[in-house]
Amino acid sequence: QLQLVESGGGLVQAGGSLRLSCTASGPTYRLRAMGWYRQVPGKQRELVASISLRNSRITNVADSLKGRFTISRDNAKDTVYLQMNSLSPEDTAVYYCNAKPLGGDTDYWGQGTQVTVSS
Repeated sequence: QLQLVESGGGLVQAGGSLRLSCTASGPTYRLRAMGWYRQVPGKQRELVASISLRNSRITNVADSLKGRFTISRDNAKDTVYLQMNSLSPEDTAVYYCNAKPLGGDTDYWGQGTQVTVSS
């Protein structure tokens, strides 16, 4: 059974930075991409960024976050990172790690990590 474990969330002041990590364990060879989504109460979960596990040059970052958020991966560690800079209170959310398997099977999700940005 594949599992995703997130770390790195917390409380930060506006303008600060955080780096989230997500480590996959289990049959990671079945994955084609990993990424991050975020959700605030009352709103839909939205894509933050994703990265191909076959070609690290293939990344996707939400337009509104480009220039502040960067996604990267370390395949040897089965870990994906989300570097978040110049954080604002609007970035406050629960951030979920996501993994997409080959063949269109159901996505995997982490338990979520809270990011709170104070003004």
